Amino acid sequence: MALSKRVYANNQIRAKEVRVVDSQGQQLGVFPLQEAIKLAQEKSLDLVQITEKVDPPVCKITDYGKHLYHQKKKEKNPKSAHGETKGIRLKFGISSHDMETRAKSALKFLDKGNKVKIELPLRGRQKALGDFAREKMIHFVEMIQETTQVKIEKELKREGQRFTMIISKKQ
Repeated sequence: MALSKRVYANNQIRAKEVRVVDSQGQQLGVFPLQEAIKLAQEKSLDLVQITEKVDPPVCKITDYGKHLYHQKKKEKNPKSAHGETKGIRLKFGISSHDMETRAKSALKFLDKGNKVKIELPLRGRQKALGDFAREKMIHFVEMIQETTQVKIEKELKREGQRFTMIISKKQ
């Protein structure tokens, strides 16, 4: 897998001055390039350019190989800060026990920091009973709210032949 942008290290860096950050993330200050490279070599590490969008560019004292590895890993598996969206599908004629089981699953997802998309598809004659389906969805969310505070990310809405809503755990 090719990296999306070129990563410069040590003598490949073109700036005269750089802002240096150590391997623990502490800012050391702004140094001339050669002095920053010496600092990195004293620790047997490399000076890697993190960003060039600011002036002076930010460089980190770290192992070049490790930096490339972590960057590839980030590109391969990008996760948003709020977690994934997990899905729970209810049925029109779902029993109360099955509803409790799905509520427990939804609670597990919420506890892990994920959002939960709840959907209830309608088929055939069920499409005429939208109010009943809406009640089922509201009842399901109330079951979850008995144990955990939830925030409704996307309101309950009928989209074609299904009702959907997205919830997340309140912080």
